[in-house]
Amino acid sequence: MKLIKIALVTGALALVGGPAALAAPNYHPGKPEYTPAPAPHAKAFGFYCKGQSKKHVKGEKGTAFSRCVKALAKAAHNPTMLPGRACKGLSKDHVKGQKGTEFSRCVNAVAHLRRDERSAGP
Repeated sequence: MKLIKIALVTGALALVGGPAALAAPNYHPGKPEYTPAPAPHAKAFGFYCKGQSKKHVKGEKGTAFSRCVKALAKAAHNPTMLPGRACKGLSKDHVKGQKGTEFSRCVNAVAHLRRDERSAGP
């Protein structure tokens, strides 16, 4: 008789506590949520050139960032233009401490622009 009462009380607690445990919020304190970088809007060519230097060098026309943006604008207006052709006038000299050359970073940015244009669709 005692065994039946214990079984009934345990079963009742399971019926009451079970749904409450399932309704608890799913919280992971040590793991932040991943939020991807926002996609660029319209003609935001600076988004693709954000790694370029904005410091002006004496004797050069504009900054590396502005030259990259101009090359991207040229490439965006001519969809058949190759990335190397759009970045034609940029420096191919390697600067110590930077990844690649100004030309290679520009070509990479144009390639990313083309990829995003294709994925956006008509």
